[in-house]
Amino acid sequence: MESVASPYDWDLVVVGASFAGAACALAAAQYGLRVCVLERKTDPGARLHTTGIIVKEAIEQTWLGRAPAALLQRVERVRLYAPNLRSVLLAAPGYYFMTTDTPNLLRWLSAELRGNGVDLRLGQAFTQAQRDGDGWRVEGAGRTRYLIGADGATSRVAQRTGLGRVRDTLYGVEQEFAGVQLAEAGALHCFASKRFAPGYIGWVAQNPTGVQVGLALRHDPANARQPDLDGFLQHVRSVVGLPTSVRPSATRAGLVPCGLPDGPITAPGVILTGDAAGIVSPLSAGGIHSSWRHGWAVGDAAGLHLRGKGAAAEAVARQAAPTFRRKRLMRWAMDHLQMDWPLNLLLQSAAMRRTAEQVYFHRRGMRVGG
Repeated sequence: MESVASPYDWDLVVVGASFAGAACALAAAQYGLRVCVLERKTDPGARLHTTGIIVKEAIEQTWLGRAPAALLQRVERVRLYAPNLRSVLLAAPGYYFMTTDTPNLLRWLSAELRGNGVDLRLGQAFTQAQRDGDGWRVEGAGRTRYLIGADGATSRVAQRTGLGRVRDTLYGVEQEFAGVQLAEAGALHCFASKRFAPGYIGWVAQNPTGVQVGLALRHDPANARQPDLDGFLQHVRSVVGLPTSVRPSATRAGLVPCGLPDGPITAPGVILTGDAAGIVSPLSAGGIHSSWRHGWAVGDAAGLHLRGKGAAAEAVARQAAPTFRRKRLMRWAMDHLQMDWPLNLLLQSAAMRRTAEQVYFHRRGMRVGG
């Protein structure tokens, strides 16, 4: 269905072509809306700020389930390591994660956008927008009914339109080792350590093209600390079987939200989604599934509303944004109470298993092994 007699060049201008932005654009395109996506990178798979690890629900309930099998690798277990490198193997019946060839997954998403009628403009950054009637005039793109900020934790859309900005973040760095095979490739290896990852974890995982090794820690802008990835690698190489001779083929780094924005995520005609709206688990920093769901809800609501069949997209965006209340309490505990010795002592305890279940398997019953 074509839009007619519209005073706008676009129904939606979406800033950012990662998971939340792609979901929003694809949902809106299903209604025949005119959708433009601005992506500052010329290659959507370059300079990534995501691990690309996807939970089962995202594969089974969203567009991501259509991704080519060659871009995905199934991981059914989590091996959790205490700071002293003792470990416990965790699994939930029927549950799994997918590690991904993330650069090519995002390139595939870009092709999906164009294949569904979205005008994807690679290499075009968002610079400025001015309110224009019920919508916005976006510099370099024209007039749009809705402006959607899916442009990450340091959202320029939020800055330019006066919306809330994310202040609580983690800083993560990850290296790829192409062609390397782990001895235990079917597990996501997670390392707790106040020394290497205060406020978060380190991880090692097999993906379709090799091995990814990452480390994240609580970010304090006033006292910024770089993750010691070299030290972490030296600490864990022997337990995961990563050869000392291999060298990283790629490195990626960036800020990850672990708190809500300090103001609203909507104003008339403008909506934040994904990392820009703090739609990331404050505990695990997992955001692909929740960002996709929120981005899709925003695009779907815009489609329904512009076709005269639903509530204002701004109201739907606010209602659909998760609050993560329980996980925010656990985030507070991790920030203020994290110590290494209790985990070294209690790794095998029922309480520790319940905590791990909440983080990794959403309170599903678990099998536990050694």
